[in-house]
Amino acid sequence: MNYQILKNIIDAELQRFQNISEDEWAYKASPEKWSKKEIIGHLCDSAITNIRRFVVTQYKENENIVYDQDFWVKAQNYQNVPTSDLIGLWKLLNQQVVHVVENIPGEALKRTCDTTKTEPQIFTLEYMINDYVDHLQHHLKSI
Repeated sequence: MNYQILKNIIDAELQRFQNISEDEWAYKASPEKWSKKEIIGHLCDSAITNIRRFVVTQYKENENIVYDQDFWVKAQNYQNVPTSDLIGLWKLLNQQVVHVVENIPGEALKRTCDTTKTEPQIFTLEYMINDYVDHLQHHLKSI
């Protein structure tokens, strides 16, 4: 993975976030849809979960590391967290993702992790890193 891609995403999005009003961050189209604040909170959760996956997978094969996104977003009540705190957390967590990924030895990229609640789905560390960036970009498009 080119770490510079993630660094560029962080920088570009931080600039773009400055142009989003507080009302836009908090707006919910419906009670079951996430606001932009909840989306950025979800991306923080994703970073936390994936940092754990990226570290643990280097020393423990096929560890089951699951993330229940709806529960996490609800439990953390991101809708009522100051937007500036969420943006700061998102920035720092993604900088940590970059740091962790930069330090993964090449031979560890083929190690695997199970990321599912039910039927095992085994993914290589390399796949999970690339998927993390794809997932991040997918959600940033909706902000």
